[in-house]
Amino acid sequence: MLLPALLLSASASAQDSSTLRLAVFPNVTHAAGLVGIQRGLFQSELGKTKLVVRPFANGSQVNEAFAAGAIDAAYVGPGPAINAFLRGLPIQVYAGAANAGAVLVTRGDVKLSSVKGLSGKSVAVPTRGSTQDISLRHLLHENGLKATDEGGTVTVVPIDPANVPAAFASKQVDAAIVQEPWGAYVQAQGARLLVNEKGIWNGGDYTTTVLVVNTDYAKKNPDAVKALLRGHVAAINFINTNNAGAQLAIGRQIAAFTGTKTDTAVLFRALARTRVTWSINLKTLAEYAQLNKEAGFARDVPDLNKFVDLSLLNSLTK
Repeated sequence: MLLPALLLSASASAQDSSTLRLAVFPNVTHAAGLVGIQRGLFQSELGKTKLVVRPFANGSQVNEAFAAGAIDAAYVGPGPAINAFLRGLPIQVYAGAANAGAVLVTRGDVKLSSVKGLSGKSVAVPTRGSTQDISLRHLLHENGLKATDEGGTVTVVPIDPANVPAAFASKQVDAAIVQEPWGAYVQAQGARLLVNEKGIWNGGDYTTTVLVVNTDYAKKNPDAVKALLRGHVAAINFINTNNAGAQLAIGRQIAAFTGTKTDTAVLFRALARTRVTWSINLKTLAEYAQLNKEAGFARDVPDLNKFVDLSLLNSLTK
């Protein structure tokens, strides 16, 4: 069961070296985290420091948890991470985790041939200000449309990705821009693919998930953070060299979080649409920050030299 951030206990200090509290979503875009947890790669590197896993459904919950001092690190989209940083939360991006891995799908009975057909329709996004929300608005603008809160005709509805299948079944929304495996999952149930992962933005060469760390925790627990990154790199190497093993680990961890079993065909399609990587395309990250500002979710863009610190990652991946 996913835990709302406000229900998490923040009693443990964010600087407590005996534990490392890691947030992760049940999404293929968080595959590095899922595999690192499921295969014990993080705990193996952390040694005596205990890994405490906190499953979340969206970036808004993660930001609340960081603000409450309830987590030390998180896999999260760049949108929520940027907004948390600009709010003054002590976080920093230490690594990339995935590129692409999100698609725009419609219900099977909603027959559209292009994004322009979304006028008058409702579209699900994980949460307001999420990476997918901003990506959707960018797509809409490119096609002469706007969301209703921008004075346009497309209704944007926040729905957790794992709940999109139920939202489609109940006809709560007409479409969704959603992370994998939930796009592939609803496709297997009859949904239609409107825009694939490459069409969402920049030919699929854009960062959709990053690994962020509480900078106060990092200063007081450098060895634990280094161990976390070693586990992160090990998980990505495993995913990129063992597709079948990765599917198994991802499926098991998603089921542990959500109770939903995902078959291998769905996971195969989902992984094929996601590039699991520790690299970050800083150019598109800067463009994304500008889109975030233009969408009205932030008044400014972050200084990437302060927001992103890849020095430790680079020392481990030479």
